[in-house]
Amino acid sequence: MTRGDMETYAIGLGSNRRHARHGDPRRVLLAALAALECDEIEPIDTSPIIASAPLGPSRRRYANAAALVASRLSPPEMLARLKAVEAAFGRRRGQRWSARTLDLDILLWSGGVWSDAALTIPHPAMTQRAFVLAPLASIAATWRHPLTSRTVRQHAMRLRRAKPVDRHVPAF
Repeated sequence: MTRGDMETYAIGLGSNRRHARHGDPRRVLLAALAALECDEIEPIDTSPIIASAPLGPSRRRYANAAALVASRLSPPEMLARLKAVEAAFGRRRGQRWSARTLDLDILLWSGGVWSDAALTIPHPAMTQRAFVLAPLASIAATWRHPLTSRTVRQHAMRLRRAKPVDRHVPAF
């Protein structure tokens, strides 16, 4: 998934808090996508925006999407750019899974695996989150996870598949 000498990144976007200028979470995501576009980042494709239930203590529903972008930025440089966009939208670090104006995550990178103190690619929790996989599958269904070798579509299907019921009844 490279474009010439550029790398491709799959970016996850989420919002569940209004922004004073941009409005509701859906509009926040649209504004964030526009803010990502610059000389260093070329948009390739964007998923539809979906609504999802919150994780953790937040009660507000999320707007989630995924985007594919091409860039010559290294993973740490891309992370710094995403954090700068989050900060420009008023993102403050704090309680995990709390309400937030904007959350941007690197999900996958065409370079495969990256890990340092600040960043892990692929995103460690992406395969357990339908709100990440559903939008991503709509634009990158055949992209293979570099650690599992499964496609994004396969990971999404595994989450949707019915789980077996444990029929073991404990003895008293």
